[in-house]
Amino acid sequence: MIPPPPKKKSLGQHFLHDQNIINQIIKLVAPKPSDNLIEIGPGAGALTTKLLPLVESLDVIEFDQRIIPTLEKNCSYSPKLHIYNKDVLKFDFSQLSPPLRLVGNLPYNISTPLLFYLLKNINMIKDMYFMLQKEVAERIAAPPGSKTYGRLGVMLQYYCETNLLLHIGSGAFSPPPKVSSAFIRLTPRKNHKIIALDKEKFSEIVRFAFGQRRKTIANSLKKLISASQLEEIGINPISRPEQLSVDEFVLISNKIS
Repeated sequence: MIPPPPKKKSLGQHFLHDQNIINQIIKLVAPKPSDNLIEIGPGAGALTTKLLPLVESLDVIEFDQRIIPTLEKNCSYSPKLHIYNKDVLKFDFSQLSPPLRLVGNLPYNISTPLLFYLLKNINMIKDMYFMLQKEVAERIAAPPGSKTYGRLGVMLQYYCETNLLLHIGSGAFSPPPKVSSAFIRLTPRKNHKIIALDKEKFSEIVRFAFGQRRKTIANSLKKLISASQLEEIGINPISRPEQLSVDEFVLISNKIS
């Protein structure tokens, strides 16, 4: 494969080159010909070149215009490849046909805001497979009570089933990042045990709670709900935010919606 052009540090680019890892990812994603597959941040095409033969059409979103000629050349200028030179944080996913399957090696510097942005399009999405900084992946999959459980985990676990699939060392990338990575699957939930009646209120509750995670849940949410109201729905007011389950945050949200 033709080497990629120089990286732009501000974009947080680390290009995957380990063929064993790439093959494992392709096997996990298991694309079908008719899938509406979208790759985010294809770079020079390490994954793209493996995905193209497996699907009838492949949409990719790449912000760095300098690397697009290399991507096109590495993919032999395939007519099946549709490149959007866009900022994915502003990309209009409604122009694509659902259900969407998303895959990508996400730049570390935008991974968290991008995940929250994708939640706004969750009804269009079938599943998501992302390479992330290991710490971010662990936060997404963290259970209540753990040190890494927080706002990101609560929000993504409400909307999706989360599965951490692979741990990947820095040597799989060029240039090698200073941190390890992980490959994760996010599958939008079709059914919820408890439905959040007001999604915006639910998001606000979670943001408020973890914005002051050292405080008790009663103190961090005192402007929104009283200690007695928390007790009415079976939540101990002196619990810390990280001790509450996703469903308990939904109960709080529904109480004040």
